[in-house]
Amino acid sequence: MTAEDAPQVNAVTQLLIKWGKGDRAALDELLPLVYRELHKMAKRYMAQQDANHTLQTTAVIHEAYLKLAGGSAHDWENRAHFFGVAAKAMRHVLVDHARDRQAAKRGGEIQIVSIAEDMDIAGGAAREIVALDDALKTLAASYPRQAEVVELRYFGGLSVDETARTLKISVETVARDWRFAKSFLKREMQRGTNG
Repeated sequence: MTAEDAPQVNAVTQLLIKWGKGDRAALDELLPLVYRELHKMAKRYMAQQDANHTLQTTAVIHEAYLKLAGGSAHDWENRAHFFGVAAKAMRHVLVDHARDRQAAKRGGEIQIVSIAEDMDIAGGAAREIVALDDALKTLAASYPRQAEVVELRYFGGLSVDETARTLKISVETVARDWRFAKSFLKREMQRGTNG
């Protein structure tokens, strides 16, 4: 963050606090300040989807916004926390869309998904997104912090440092959790296709 960014970051934080206390007008003021970053996040998600994906980037942003605005009040800690929750909302939009597409097709069996070192989802097909979501839910059931690291790093695009600050853990713990989570998710997804 540069010195130029500090006033906007502070404005975002103040609006998040107001919104968390129930001020709905703060949410309307917040959106223009965070829209560009939300658009970048959604664009990253959409780059991982099939070329014939029917959702557009703006639709993902708007659906995620509706999930955030319609949900219960959050006790926002900071800007990074907000973007982590926004990333989770975007992921849910894409997973819901993928599940709907999968349900519309006959068969719909889950296939193996390759999780590379950087956790790219090969091809971004609907069943691969669903398989990753199922594996992530399994991870969260036994290892909630590690699942949160995945949410913030992979889906939220947060750096290791930002993730550590958001979760109030060390950078080393984030790195260790990240390695563990990738291994766990790969194993779960393989089990899902072989089982």
